[in-house]
Amino acid sequence: MKPQLAHTLYDPDSSASPAVARHLDFVDYAAEVPVHTHRKGQLIIARYGAVSCYAENDIWIVPPDCAVWIPGGIPHSAKATWNAHLNYLFIEPGAAALPEKCCTLAISPLIKELVDRLTHEGVDYPPDGHVARLTRVTLDELASMPQQKLSLPVSSDPKIRAMADALVSRPEDRSTLKAWAKRLALSERSFARLMQRETGLSFGRWRQQLHLIIALRELASGVPVQNVATTLGYESVNAFITMFRKAMGSTPAHYFAERKNSGR
Repeated sequence: MKPQLAHTLYDPDSSASPAVARHLDFVDYAAEVPVHTHRKGQLIIARYGAVSCYAENDIWIVPPDCAVWIPGGIPHSAKATWNAHLNYLFIEPGAAALPEKCCTLAISPLIKELVDRLTHEGVDYPPDGHVARLTRVTLDELASMPQQKLSLPVSSDPKIRAMADALVSRPEDRSTLKAWAKRLALSERSFARLMQRETGLSFGRWRQQLHLIIALRELASGVPVQNVATTLGYESVNAFITMFRKAMGSTPAHYFAERKNSGR
């Protein structure tokens, strides 16, 4: 029996309320959500585990207790870790002063708790009732949250897309820029220019960012550091930890411990 698809369980556009919250444990549903769209914007909060979203030719990572914002009308898909516990907040266009483009947000403990509370409420609440007031506070607070740089540009260029799809499927592939240029029937210089033009990153920086996104997702789902390092093709755990520390400012263990201790 195939698992249910999460995006078919509830139609967020069926309600005209300013915002509606829903909770989802991916242990009960398919981990991959195919491309879909809806009128309401969607805030995805990871209470546990992690989810990566594909939208606007970018990959967006949502580590524990962060959020990704996807404005309404933007086609998107998602892939969650098997143990992901997510809260969704579907927001009516114009109901909150949120960015017009996708972004990852650092969210406060207050917003986490407010959204969690709203997941227990109905969808068609009175406009002057308690739930409506909680919703307004949530949306006002949400508009002040800072963005985080946890996305990876992919581009719609077929050669870049082919490379991205291959490396997402096999992140342990350590092929050089020269080897990838040959696979894509390009000169080394042409491939380097194409990467810079389409993604704004060099090939090396792009692959490192991909590794960081995958590492955050896997570590959040409880995979040991040793296994993550192997999955990403690092010769040693220390080499992986060094990359992680340079990118995130701390080791994997400290990064997740700090987030847990801060309640974020």
